Amino acid sequence: MRQTNLTGESAEYVSAREELQQAEIELMRHRERVAEQRRRLPQGPVVDDYAFEEGPADLQAGDAPTQTVRLSELFTGPGRDLVVYHFMYGKKQTGPCPMCTMWLDGLNGVARHIAQNVDLAVVAAAGLPALRAHARNRHWTNLRLLSAGSGTFKYDLGSEDAEGEQDSTVSVFTRDDDGSVRHSYSVHPRMSEDIDQRGIDLYSPVWHVLDLTRRGRGDWSAALGY
Repeated sequence: MRQTNLTGESAEYVSAREELQQAEIELMRHRERVAEQRRRLPQGPVVDDYAFEEGPADLQAGDAPTQTVRLSELFTGPGRDLVVYHFMYGKKQTGPCPMCTMWLDGLNGVARHIAQNVDLAVVAAAGLPALRAHARNRHWTNLRLLSAGSGTFKYDLGSEDAEGEQDSTVSVFTRDDDGSVRHSYSVHPRMSEDIDQRGIDLYSPVWHVLDLTRRGRGDWSAALGY
């Protein structure tokens, strides 16, 4: 595709921009190769049919008991995958994680598009009244919010440790014809000793918009309010 043709572009700039475009094309092709490699993963293990608590949007502390929903029941139809975002909120994470909140602000905006192909849910360790209160404050009207309570879902999937410390994680599940649920894929922010916070950046546009600029993302971090 033709680049800009603005008056004042130096030969050095045009050459560097053309070189950058080739790098961007290769990056796109590499992302597609990685995505294909992810799709070719062997069939994952069957997991427990974990139980979660779910309640209405206006749920308040002290309200009547909420309903229990199973992991297998989060699939709305055959042939659909389930994507679960592990929200850092609850137990040792006494307040909602600002970075997770930024992620979920974005997911709330695109949830109806995602729903055309896959099912999406958000699981936190926090109790439902606190979780629903935060959702109301953020105007999350398109997200299915669940509390893992005292269950082992978050621990088993690696988004919670034995002391109750929380981590953000994205997990993908499939469901067999007999109703059994299989773990397909999970990704965490910490990918290696030298990659501490970049593992799920791909799933939020904020970082990519910042990366378009000369200053980049710098040391900026999300907050619950600005």
